[in-house]
Amino acid sequence: MARFLIKRLLSATLTLFAISVVSFLMFFALPRDPVTGMCPKNCNPERLERVREELGLRDPKIEQYVAYMKGIVVGRDLGSAQGGRCDAPCLGYSYVNSEAVTDTLARVLPVTLSIVIPAAILWLALGVGLGVISALKRGTWVDRLAIGFSLTGASLQLYFTGAVLLIVFVYQLKILPTPHYTSIFDDPVDWAKGLVLAWVALAFLFSAIYARLARAQMLETLSEDFVRTARAKGLAKKKVYGRHALRAAMTPLVTIAGLDVGAALGGTVITETTFGIQGLGRTAVYAVRGGDLPMIMATVLIAAVFVVLANVVVDLLYAAIDPRVRLR
Repeated sequence: MARFLIKRLLSATLTLFAISVVSFLMFFALPRDPVTGMCPKNCNPERLERVREELGLRDPKIEQYVAYMKGIVVGRDLGSAQGGRCDAPCLGYSYVNSEAVTDTLARVLPVTLSIVIPAAILWLALGVGLGVISALKRGTWVDRLAIGFSLTGASLQLYFTGAVLLIVFVYQLKILPTPHYTSIFDDPVDWAKGLVLAWVALAFLFSAIYARLARAQMLETLSEDFVRTARAKGLAKKKVYGRHALRAAMTPLVTIAGLDVGAALGGTVITETTFGIQGLGRTAVYAVRGGDLPMIMATVLIAAVFVVLANVVVDLLYAAIDPRVRLR
C-alpha cells in the first residue's frame, strides 16, 4: 500500500508541475499590462518602466518562473513595490489588491471549503441513499418518485434553483438571512444559516445525478453472479445488499464523486455569484478581469491541487474497495 501511495503522489507532483509551467507561460499572453493597473493615471513612462523593473517583469520568463516556484518552497524577496519579504509559501503579491496573495487566499479559501464540503456530504448521502432504495424498490412508487426527483434535479440549473431558494426563504418567508459567511469557529449557528441555501442548491443538483447513477449501478450489481451466489448461500439481505452489492456498485461512484468534489472546490463561480458570497471562484473571476497575474496563477494552482488531490484520494479509496488496484 505504501508503494502504491508513493507512486500516486509522484504522479500528482508531476501533474502539478506541468500545470504550473503551462499556466505561467499562458498568462504571459494576456494582452493587459498589469503595471497600468498598479500605477495612477498620471504615471509617466519612466515611472511605469521603473515599476516593471521592481516587479521583475523584464527578467527572462524562465527566471521569473524559477523565482516563483522557489518562493513557494522557501519564500523570496519581492521588493518594496510588492510588500518586501514574502515567506513560504509565497504565491506573489496582488497587483490589484496590493497585498500578499496568501493573505487573500486565507480569507476566501475557508468560504469555498465551507460551501462545498457540507454540500458534498449532503449530495452523496441523499443521492446514493435514494439511488440504492430506488434500485431495491424497482417498479414501485418509491422508484418512480426517485426517478422523477433525479430528472427534475438534473434538468434545473444551479442559478435557477438558487434564485428560487432566495426568493422563497429569504425574501418571502424571511426565515433565513441573506447568504453570507461567518467562521464556524466564531458562530456555528450563523455559519450554517448563512450557507444552508448554497448547500441545498448544490446538493439538489448533484444528488439528482448521483441518484440515477447509484440506481443504475445497483441494478447492474444485483444481477451479477456473485450476488446470486450470496443469496443462494442463505445470507441475510442486509449482508447481501450492504457487504456485497453496495460495495461493488460504489466503485464507479467513487471516481465520479472525487472528480466532482475536486472540481467544485476549484470552481464555485456560479454558486458564489448566485448567493453573493466571496470565495475562491469569484476571486478568480475578479483576478482575470483585472489582469492580476499573481492572483490568477494562485487560483489556478489551488484549483489544480484540489482536482489532483481528489484523484489521489479516489485512487486510495479504489485500493481499499478493490485490492486488485494496488497491483497496477
